[in-house]
This record gives sequence, structure tokens and C-alpha cells, in this order.
Amino acid sequence: MRVMLNPVHLRTLVAVIRTGSFADAARELGYTSSAVSQQVAALERSTRLVLFDRSARSITPTAAATDLADRARDALATLDALDEDVTALARGRAGSLRVGSFPTASEQLLPAALGTFLAAERDVTVHLDEAESDDLVRQLLDGRIDVALTYTYDLVPRTVPSTLVSHRLLDEALVLLLADGDELAAYERVRWNDLTDRTWVATRDGTAGAECLARLCGAAGFEPRIGFRSNDYDVVTQLVRSGLGVALVPSLAYAATPGVAARRIVGLAARRHVSAVVRRDRQNPAVTDFLAALVTAAAPHRSGIHG
Repeated sequence: MRVMLNPVHLRTLVAVIRTGSFADAARELGYTSSAVSQQVAALERSTRLVLFDRSARSITPTAAATDLADRARDALATLDALDEDVTALARGRAGSLRVGSFPTASEQLLPAALGTFLAAERDVTVHLDEAESDDLVRQLLDGRIDVALTYTYDLVPRTVPSTLVSHRLLDEALVLLLADGDELAAYERVRWNDLTDRTWVATRDGTAGAECLARLCGAAGFEPRIGFRSNDYDVVTQLVRSGLGVALVPSLAYAATPGVAARRIVGLAARRHVSAVVRRDRQNPAVTDFLAALVTAAAPHRSGIHG
């Protein structure tokens, strides 16, 4: 018959042998002497071993008690370590965190957020995957990631399922990129009717950015003539720099580049919104601290051209 050992009883045994008496062990453990005696008796019953020779004035551990205590010390140390690990997991200070993101957020927000998150003496392994927002939401629903950094445009609204919660991090202005030599670069703000016959560099057909551009131009009374498409904003910027077209990009995707001018369009109020989406049940305890780190990382981008 297999014996099920109670760790509390084993700790009491080790304390009694170390201190030499039930009374001293009780003081060390914060129990009464009677409670210590009962725990030892319960351990003797479960193991079917005599652990102490008792006299009116003293107790003497048997060889079985000494052997059991020696073996228990290693087991209890392992159990203590496991308890610490479980506590760290429950507090989000250990384990893993799976993050899904899109490229501009990966470049502009994640380095600072991860630096803050991992600097707080935690032993969390972070796994990063990049995809479009719709795919990231599906991964979040399937449990493949814990946090999804996503974006939406005012003119291309999207909602998340009720099992998810979206935390807004940043509202970005949309910025017109022009080659420095473009005549419109001489103005701080450009009017829509100055852009009706321009060639545009846009993101891939079917993306939210391309759809937003089409709707904005449509509202201004013209259809944009798309000359080039790329989902890589560095490529978009270089195509503009070479004078091959103009582009409308979210400010988080724009970095000051020689040969490229960034301008606002008169009356353009549309924004791209960056959010961190998580499961409503937040199964991973590390998510809460990571969300706080994302909010901190997004703060510098809420002013100036990013406003």
C-alpha cells in the first residue's frame, strides 16, 4: 500500500529532530506542543513507523525517524522551490508571454515596453510573432498569443469579439509624405484638391491603410491613382524620396528621412488607432504588467506629429 506523506508532518518531524523536543519545535513552528505531538503521531500512523522513543522527561528519535528526516529535507527543499516558482507564475514574474504585433509597433513601441517589462527582475520568456491585425485577433482567440498589438482606422472601423478587451494605446495622425523637391513641400499644409492628379504609393490592396486612403480620396471627390504598393513603410518612404509618388502614412510609421517632407492635409481628422488586445479572462498573469509597460512606451508618441 502506497503511503501518502503530508509535507506539514514532515516539516514538523525535521523541526523536532533539529530542536530535540516537541516544545522547542512548537515554538519554532508557531504551533502548540500538543499540535506537534498530534502531527508526529499522525505521521507514525501513515508510515507505520515508530519515530520516537518516549519517556516521561524526553524523546529520542529512532533510526527510522532520522533516516526519514534526512530524506525529507531534500524533498521539502524541492517543494519550497516549487512553491516559489508557482508564486512567481501567479504574480506574472515567471513563465512565458506570447506577443503578437505589426511591424511599426514592433519597431516603435515594443523595444521600450519589453525593456521596462523585463527589467523588473522577472524571469519571463517573451515570444514575438508579427502579422496583420485580423490574423492577430484570431491567434488571440485561439489561445496562441496572450497580447495582440493591433490597429484600426477611423474610416475602416473594426470591433473585437466580446471575449476580448481592447486597450487604446495611441491615436496617430495620418501624414502626407512628399519628395523634398515637390512643389507642395513648400507648404506646411496641403489641400486635397492639390492631390487629385498625383500618383500614390499605398499599402497592399485590401489592407485597412489602402482602404482608408481610397475612402478619404473618395470623400474629397477623386479616386487615387496607385502607382506602387508595399506594406513596408521604409520602402514606401524611399519610393516617395525617389519622386515616384506621394504617400499617406500613420505617424508611427514615419521617421525623419533626408529628401522626404512630412506634411499635414487640411481638414484631415482621420486617425489610426493602436491598441493592445487581450483575452477578457487574462489567463496569463504577466499580461497586466506588460500592458502597463506598453502604456508607458506609447506615451512619448502622443505628442507632436504623432498627436
